Formats: sequence, C-alpha cells, structure tokens
Amino acid sequence: MAGRDFGHHLGLPRALSGLPLSPLVASYGELVAAQHGLGLRHLGEALLSPWTGGLGVLDGVYVPSGGRGRRRVDLPFLEDLALAPTPAAGLARLLADVARRDPQAVRRVVLYQLIGLLQDRPVQERPQTAAQLGVHADEVAGLVAAARLRPLLDKRERQAAESLAGAWEQHRLHRVRTLLARLPQGTDDPALRSLRAELAARFAVVDGALLAARRAEDDRDAETAGAEYLRALRDIGDDRRALRGLVRVHRPRGGEPAALTAELGLDHVRLTWDEAGSDGGWRLLCLYRDERGVPTVREVSARDEALVLGSTVRYAALPLRDGLVDGPPLVSHQVLVTPEVDALTLTDGPERIEGTWKRPPGAADVTVVRTGPDSAGEQLTLLTEGFTVTGLAPGRHTLRVVCHYRAPDGRSVTSPGIRATRTVHPWPSPVGTLTAQPEGDTVRFAWTGAEDADVRLVEWPGEIPAPGAELHTRDLPVGLDWPERDGALCPPPGLQVRVAAVAVLGERALAGPVVDVEVLRPVTGLAARRLPGGEAEVSFDWPGDTPHLRVSWDAGERSVTAHAYRRGGLRLPVGPRAVRIRVAAAPHVPGAVVVVPDAAEVLLPPDTAIGYQLVRAPRRLLGKGRTLLRVTLSAPEGGEHDDAPEFVCVARSGTLRPRSAADGTTLVRIPGTDLLRLGTVEQELPAAPCPAPYTLRGFLLGEHAASVRLEEPSPATLVVR
Repeated sequence: MAGRDFGHHLGLPRALSGLPLSPLVASYGELVAAQHGLGLRHLGEALLSPWTGGLGVLDGVYVPSGGRGRRRVDLPFLEDLALAPTPAAGLARLLADVARRDPQAVRRVVLYQLIGLLQDRPVQERPQTAAQLGVHADEVAGLVAAARLRPLLDKRERQAAESLAGAWEQHRLHRVRTLLARLPQGTDDPALRSLRAELAARFAVVDGALLAARRAEDDRDAETAGAEYLRALRDIGDDRRALRGLVRVHRPRGGEPAALTAELGLDHVRLTWDEAGSDGGWRLLCLYRDERGVPTVREVSARDEALVLGSTVRYAALPLRDGLVDGPPLVSHQVLVTPEVDALTLTDGPERIEGTWKRPPGAADVTVVRTGPDSAGEQLTLLTEGFTVTGLAPGRHTLRVVCHYRAPDGRSVTSPGIRATRTVHPWPSPVGTLTAQPEGDTVRFAWTGAEDADVRLVEWPGEIPAPGAELHTRDLPVGLDWPERDGALCPPPGLQVRVAAVAVLGERALAGPVVDVEVLRPVTGLAARRLPGGEAEVSFDWPGDTPHLRVSWDAGERSVTAHAYRRGGLRLPVGPRAVRIRVAAAPHVPGAVVVVPDAAEVLLPPDTAIGYQLVRAPRRLLGKGRTLLRVTLSAPEGGEHDDAPEFVCVARSGTLRPRSAADGTTLVRIPGTDLLRLGTVEQELPAAPCPAPYTLRGFLLGEHAASVRLEEPSPATLVVR
C-alpha cells in the first residue's frame, strides 16, 4: 500500500520514525566525490536506468523491475551493477563495499541526500522537486513529509553529520562526541541513538582504565600503568589523558638516551628512530602547552616545521596496526624550541677575532659573550650577522653565542648557546715601505717596518694581495732565487717582475708593498763603419725579445724597433768628426726600477782619408824625369788620430789592377806614423819594378785600416807604360 511504504500510516504525528540525521558512512566523502564526478544530483541516480520508473526509498531502496515489479537494491544488485559497462560502475563498486559492511547504509545515504535536497527548496516546490529527483510517484508525499519532519541542518551541522562515521572508524571518540553535540538533540534516529549508547559504554571502559593506570602510577608500577593507558588509547585514539599518561610512563629519564631523537635545526625539528619496530607504520605527535598553558597535541611528520619559538615540546612515535596504537611509544627528551645560530665561523687576525653565522628565523636577538686572557666575560657589540672584536691579547678566547626568543606567553627565552674557542696568535708588524736601487747589473732592496719579523721578497704568480692582507706562510711563494753579490741581488736579463715584501712570523704573514723591476738585456756585437756623406752604418745582435732599443751618439738619439732594424738596418748621420755610438735596451714598464747593464758602445774615428797619386816630374834634358808616388793623409779639423794604418803600393804587369796587397810587386811602404807626422809623403818609384806596362794600386794594412777611408785616383792614371 502506498500509505505503508515507510512501515507506518503516513500523515500521523509519529508516522515517519527513524529518519537518518547522518549518513554514518566512513567513506561518504569518497562517495560524494565520485557522484559529483558523474554529474549526479544524488547517489540514487546511479541505480536507475534512463528508461526505468521512479526510485523507492521509504521502506528500503527499490528500483523498477519488469512490468510493474520492483527489485530491492541489495549487495547482489550492486555487484551486478558494478560489472555492467556503464559510467556508474565505479560508483556501484564503492556502494557495494559500503553495503558489505552495513546493509542499511545505502538506504540511509540515499534518504539523507534526498531529504537534504528537498529541504534546500521552498515547501511548495518540494513535491515537484521530489518527482524531478526520480522518486517514485507513490513515495513523493511520504518523502516530502519526511523533509518536513526531520530537523533542518545548517552547514556546520551537515559537516558534523557527514564526519561522524570517519571519526568513529579512526577511534577518535572525543571527536565523535564533539560532532554529536553539534547535531540537533531529541531526534528519532535509531543509528545515532545506538551510536550514543556505544559511545557512553566506551567512555565508561576508558575511564576505568585511566583510573587503574593512575593508581598504578601512584604505586610506581610503570608496567601496569603503561598497559592500562595503552588499552584506553586503543579504545579512544584521541584521548589526551591516555596519550599523556602513556608518554609520561615511557619518557626517558634525564641522562638516558632517548629511543626517539629530536634534533633542533634552524627552522625545523628532525625526528629519527628505529622504524623497524612497527609493521603498520607510525603516528608522530608533538606534545606541548599553548599560550594559555593548556596541554595540546598535534600530529607531525618526521620533519616538523610548525615550530612555536620559545616553547618546550616533547615528541612521541606510536607504533600502529590497522590504524590503532599497537604498543608503547618511543618518546624523546624535552626540546626547548630555541634554535641556535647556524654555520658559526670564527677567524683570527692581528689582535682580532671575527665571527659570522646564519641567524635563525624568528630570533628576537643574538648576544655574544667573550672570555679570554684579558677578560672574565665581555659582551660584544654585534654587526648584522656577526662581530669583530679588536685589541685582543694573544691566547685562547672562548665565545658563547646565544639566541633570544619571545615565548607564546610573552616571556623572554634564551637558547643554551653555542660555545666556540679561537686562539689569537702573534702576527708580524707590517712592512712599511719597499725600495729598490739599481747598481749596475744588480738591484739592492731596502724596506722599513717589520721589526719583529722576517721579510721575504717574493714574486706573486697571480693577483697580488693588497698591503696588509693576512696570509698563511704555507701559502706564500718561495723567495726570490736571484744570486747575491755584496748584499745586492743579480736578476736575470730580460726580467719584468713585481717584487713584493712580505712580513713573516711563524705560520702567519702580512702582505706588504710592491715595486716593479725591469732588467734590460745587454746588446752585443756592436760595430760601426763610415759611409760617404757623413753617415755611419751601425750593426749589432738584437737582444732577444726586447721591443725597442735606444741608440745615442754625440749629436743625437734615436729609438729603434726590432722590425725596423731587421728590415732596413741602421744608419746614423754622424758627420766627419770622431763620434762615440752607444746602444742599449729601452725600458717599457712605466714606473719600474730599471736595471741597465753596461751599454754597448763603439768609437767611430773621424772621417780620415788616405789618398795617393802618381806625380811625374818634368823631362830632363838627357832622359826621363823621376816618377813619384804622393800619399796624403787628410782629416777634419780637430779630428786628430792616434794611429793610422800602413800604406802599401803594389805593381802588377798589364792593365789589370792588383786584387790585394799580395797580388803583385810591392813598390812602396809608408808607415802610418809617417803619415800622421808629415801629412804628405812622396817617394820615388823604382825604375823598372816589373815589365811595362804595369798597373799600380794602393792598400791600407793594419788594425786601423777599417777606420780610415782610402781615396783612390782614376785607374787610368795608375798605368805606367
């Protein structure tokens, strides 16, 4: 009968009993997510085929079957629907899992959703809405009556109703009691009535276990107390009394190692323990008191980053089996949440210690106290992320770095602090000045300062440290290995170097001033010869990689590059007088101390010439006149010579000129001293030195032959017939 579909006469004051105020399904959230994914308004729509009639819900869930029959939605129906190739197959599998655990759950969930949808509509629209939702026409009036009788739930109450089963399954019975208190009281929901009765029984059992545990604690029977607390926690998983008692019984004593290690970092606490003690995983908890002093518990991960700075906490790891606590917990020591500075670094210098660190986030202040040979406890003035303290006596200094925090209750809490020691070592006094004085091919270094230290002269291979830079002796390059002569150093030719003075005392050193030294290469093989027109040709061996040379003579100076010299040689306008030519490498390092070897030089004598000619005397009355050879030495004014070459005249038959002084018969020899003394010398030639005709030629001999130019007359005038 239509009026008895719900099991009662409809329309009477108590006709609709047992209306579900909560779906009481732990997986309700998963069901709703799948429902929304399919675009369904309620879960009953997944049970209907598009071509079937309305859905029955009042006295169980039914779907049309056959002509005018109905089929009950039970576990076999849901299993068949889960195997059908329809979009709702996945949702049907979830509903089948729900029905296996509670055969009444599907009807309760569908009815809960339909009543809620009707209550969201105005009263006059509810019959039409029920029909649109697919409810069978015979049950529309009953469902509308149910929507009128069941209390209307607001958003907060709906959340409580839909969370009850999940909290119950997790044994969070304190949470269940809180959720039940949010729901309307006095309703006739048999499932909730049964839930409240079971809840009261569980709490009675737990209260008894807690009482027994406290008595065991008073009797110092830790084993019994722990077992009772564990039994209570297995029944009510969120009972903080049982949890705190269990942690209290199993916490490590002072000085004992803790099975759960809590390591405080800059912004987190890292938990480590032997995870092999549980097959079902672990539940990690942090126990602390809030700003009002109320004991509080929160679940954490192995890396707890939700730190309350300035608070004191304790951690516990509870072994689980099937989601329930399965044994005594592993408990840490108390942790004062006052992170210390990180990466503390201390460096020492001359009468100085510098400290740097990474400051923890949230630290209100950082202080440093120094204790040393000259102080019993001095608080230092800090920079942003460190400190520098000067004027320290040599010796061992201890520094304690403490972080300050504001606790939740407003108190100032300090960290235990980090202690570090650093020894201030004696350092040398620095080198004040460094000078270098060239002395011939050597250089003499001198310096000021560094009275209490050794001074090492070094050549840095790379970037040169600034004067006063603090160094370690082990890092210094070796000293200059130049040979020494009379206290001065002999640098190798062609060197361009920056020499630094370093003050060294034991293992520590201070960089000092620098001086540039350039050592020029010597010029070798210098020679010069005169050319016509007052020029001289200069030749020498170019010194290695020297870029350019400086050539000087009495009348001027010239810079010569290697490229120009190798391409065209070197000619100088020296004039007729004697001239001294000097050639030396030119420095090219600005501001450098230049070590100049002895300059190559050569003395080019004045433009002296020795000329000769035949002088035929007038014919005599009775025969030929004499034939004379006149030899003349000429030099520019003021160009006196100390030495002159010997003049030799050679004759050779024929008209071909002699090629050398040995190529013919020697006719005349005039010493250079005679030419220097007389200037002009005339000698009579022998009458017939060789068969006529013969040709004469003069030559200059001796070491000074190259410095005197021989002026020869026309070869035709030297033929004697």
